[in-house]
Amino acid sequence: MMMEMRVIVIDDAEINVMLLCRLLGKLDQCCAVSFTEPERALQWCAENVPDLVLVDFMMPRMNGVEFISAFRKIPSCVDIPILMITANDETAVRYDALEAGANDFLIKPVDKVEFLARSKNMLALRKNQRLLENRAAWLDSEVQKATAEIKAREQETVLRLSKAADSRDPETGAHILRMANYSKLIGANMGLSESQQQILLDAAPMHDIGKVGIPDHILLKPGKLSPEEFTIMKTHATLGYQILAGSQSEIVQTGAQIALSHHEKYDGSGYPQGLVGNAIPLFARIVAVADVFDALTSERPYKSAWPLEKAVEFLREGSGQHFDPVCVDAFLLDWDKVLEIRERYKDDKNELGGLGSF
Repeated sequence: MMMEMRVIVIDDAEINVMLLCRLLGKLDQCCAVSFTEPERALQWCAENVPDLVLVDFMMPRMNGVEFISAFRKIPSCVDIPILMITANDETAVRYDALEAGANDFLIKPVDKVEFLARSKNMLALRKNQRLLENRAAWLDSEVQKATAEIKAREQETVLRLSKAADSRDPETGAHILRMANYSKLIGANMGLSESQQQILLDAAPMHDIGKVGIPDHILLKPGKLSPEEFTIMKTHATLGYQILAGSQSEIVQTGAQIALSHHEKYDGSGYPQGLVGNAIPLFARIVAVADVFDALTSERPYKSAWPLEKAVEFLREGSGQHFDPVCVDAFLLDWDKVLEIRERYKDDKNELGGLGSF
């Protein structure tokens, strides 16, 4: 594999720089970059990564050891090989250079054969290092691809599982798409991170998964439920949690939390646990707003859709009682996007489409 190797040469004597660069020209795929001022060399290294550094010890203003210390502080240059060239054979200088980060030494006057051999060996080590770095980057890319594929399959499974519950419910598939995107929008307006918003988008469709365990004569009843029937209907929150709890998937774990708590009310009058205020999990508080708004504004065989203004009024009136006021405000903060989601995921489209992103 052909790979150009960049070597920087630092020496305050122009003649020494020229001689070293000429010698480096004898090495294959070697490109020499020279400096007579170590400060300029450091500036170059801050923007470029060399493959080998040849630095003289005795230089004005900044000697070789000082240069090496500064060079090693550049994050991308921590492992770059350094060959220090010095006329000083004192062990103290060598110890200081090794402590600063030098890898090898050459004593002046430089022997050409030794110089080329040492440079060639150090460049070979650097080349192997670069190959390993490239391999690691490739492996990381492959892992990311595989993870993305797993995530996509997980999202599809979650969506189809949510659709299975919806198939027994008079709600439509577009409902779960709208309420999931409404939930993500609320999360975004509340300042949640991109990863939290994505988890919310993926997990929100599972909110009513427990309805698979509700008898048809109750689930599909067009009229008002009796107190006994409503008691059974309320069990869908606990059933949903039981179906989803214990999963190794973060998305499904979040879905379990939402399924259990999205019917809790901010004032404590909800079910199944009667949680109050911030004791209700945040994602469940968010989904409660998104779910109710979409249910109110959607037409069903047994009811007409509410006008948007009436649904907004309902949310505002329920703020602090049914709903978390912060979640209500976040939902209404970007009304244009609410309308955009509503238009994109109409009831007659996207029955099995992706959850999208806003």
